[in-house]
Amino acid sequence: MFVLYISIYSIIMYIAQPVIWIRLLWRSRKSPSYRKRWLERYGFHHKSIKSDGIVLHAVSLGETLAAIPLIRALQKRYPRITITLTAMTPTGIELAQSRFHDNTYCSYLPYDLPGSMKRFIDQVKPKLVIAMETELWPNLINILYQRNIPFVIVNARLSFRSFIGYKKFRYFISLIMERITFIAAQNKGDAIRFLKLGLKKNKLFVTGNLKFDIEISQDLLNKISFLKKTWIKNRQVWIASSTHKGEEILLLQAHKHLLTTFPNLLMILAPRHPERFINVRSITEEAGFSYIMRSDGVAPSQETQVIINDTIGELMLLYGVSDMAFIGGSLVKHGGHNPLEPAAHSIPLIMGPYTFNFHDICIKLYESDGLITVTDTESLISTITMLLTNKQSRLNYGYRAIKVLKHNQGALQQLLYLLDNYLLIRR
Repeated sequence: MFVLYISIYSIIMYIAQPVIWIRLLWRSRKSPSYRKRWLERYGFHHKSIKSDGIVLHAVSLGETLAAIPLIRALQKRYPRITITLTAMTPTGIELAQSRFHDNTYCSYLPYDLPGSMKRFIDQVKPKLVIAMETELWPNLINILYQRNIPFVIVNARLSFRSFIGYKKFRYFISLIMERITFIAAQNKGDAIRFLKLGLKKNKLFVTGNLKFDIEISQDLLNKISFLKKTWIKNRQVWIASSTHKGEEILLLQAHKHLLTTFPNLLMILAPRHPERFINVRSITEEAGFSYIMRSDGVAPSQETQVIINDTIGELMLLYGVSDMAFIGGSLVKHGGHNPLEPAAHSIPLIMGPYTFNFHDICIKLYESDGLITVTDTESLISTITMLLTNKQSRLNYGYRAIKVLKHNQGALQQLLYLLDNYLLIRR
């Protein structure tokens, strides 16, 4: 029966390829990187890949960021093992390439077609394959199972909405679950949903969320110190990070209002997707702001009102020079982005009402009074005004945010202990 299901799935994947090509070309209009490295998406590589190690798959930028502490820990624990880090988006690849050099190869994971996956696995010859969050690739999982190569999902989450979708194909999914070595879930709720999809209890562990295991390196602290001296000086700064279409206009309206009371206030505006950098620049210019682009490499003058971040992988640095952070994707119905990165810098966190992508994290922060929720431009202005005029309130919100972060750390160590069973022989 499984052969029938996997065959039907593969046929659907083959039929979908022209649609996928059109989508890639469409996205490449604003982001040319989507036109590059197409052969990798089908398991063909011009460069030889270091084999006989770990494949770690992080779908996009967010998962790649969450994977960084795990990769660093694996490199330290197993210095002789090579790691192939895969992603599905150009931003994920670009971030990985900027962070890792020695003993790490960055590549697209092929589309889940039988031939593509076999080519990739034949070349990489992994001893272990790790997927971040919830990536069920039936052909990949089945090929690894047939070759007796462990496949694990770490930092796994399964929302109720995704659970309902998978449940429609429960029998097929249960057969996939049988071929997974183990799943390390973020919390008990996710774990229960995996069990309901057919995962055996002995293959399930609740390790917590890797996103809490953030470390700020001395190198980053040095860069923050430099920017504060050369960029910020004595100005107050707020950052609007990972923003989406429809948010920038609202955020810039709030900033214009705030400048009437705080004329020296500096805003850092960081759109989520690179293909929107030009559009956000136009919006900022049309709104009449004096602005610079981060990629210009120049320091803001006293007249600069907005810095548009058009680089990849620098948010942790920019949070470090900010007095407070609004985390985007939350004033529009996108579901929000990770609030833990600014929390690591002990600064107040502000989000809109739509935080379902990070529901558990936001609940923890909100219940500990470490997250402020706003609903519109007016409430955002009111909140930022309060924080700018009350230093003790800023410190209190920042302290409570980092306290939640520190209290929930430890997932990384638990996960490394589980992975030891498959990697100690390679140490």
